[in-house]
Amino acid sequence: MSETLARLEATIAQRLTASPEESYVAKLHHKGIMKIAQKVGEEATETVIAALVGDAQELVGEAADLLFHLMVLLAEKGVPLEQVLAELDRREGLSGLVEKAARTE
Repeated sequence: MSETLARLEATIAQRLTASPEESYVAKLHHKGIMKIAQKVGEEATETVIAALVGDAQELVGEAADLLFHLMVLLAEKGVPLEQVLAELDRREGLSGLVEKAARTE
């Protein structure tokens, strides 16, 4: 895992227990999984819009927001990023079409 993502994951874990008045992550955590999932959806939509009509810098910013909120969601559910990366490693070298077909069987 990249050092940046590892640091971010550790920071998110630490801030889950902070005061909602002092931390955005704690504020999201306090509002619950529905709000966090909503934020992931909003950021995904903004990323798509940036890809379609924005410039590269706008896409970079929205992609960073999306990754951040996805990592907050993973932390909220107790899923380590390493587990997601392991799943990507498992899929490496598989045809996307073959992998998708295997999931629907």
